[in-house]
Amino acid sequence: MIPRYIIAWIGLAIIGIINGVIREVGYGKFLGELLAHQVSSVTGIILFGLFTWCLSLRWRMQSSGQAFTIGIIWLALTIAFEFLFGHYVMKHPWPRLLHDYNILEGRLWLLVLVWIPIAPYVVYKLRS
Repeated sequence: MIPRYIIAWIGLAIIGIINGVIREVGYGKFLGELLAHQVSSVTGIILFGLFTWCLSLRWRMQSSGQAFTIGIIWLALTIAFEFLFGHYVMKHPWPRLLHDYNILEGRLWLLVLVWIPIAPYVVYKLRS
């Protein structure tokens, strides 16, 4: 079951990219950068939760340990993707990539990263 969820992480990446594109070409022009980032973080959390729920309908998680393992793997893949793709493909400098981690400046990306590993566990518990 875990290998399926690892492959399914690609769906999370696609959702994240689409969410970011909608922010950049849509409401981001009207809200300002910080508020758009915050809205995007919240919508990302919601969309990732819905995606996880839908996956659980197709591939039921067998235990809380399995759900936790899936979440940790998803977190590692997300962070690796963010930094590797962001730096080497998008050519963003490291300070720009780290900027979204500053919650004291209103950056909410850390909340998304907290949600990603617990979402499978929450979904597992809700479905149990």
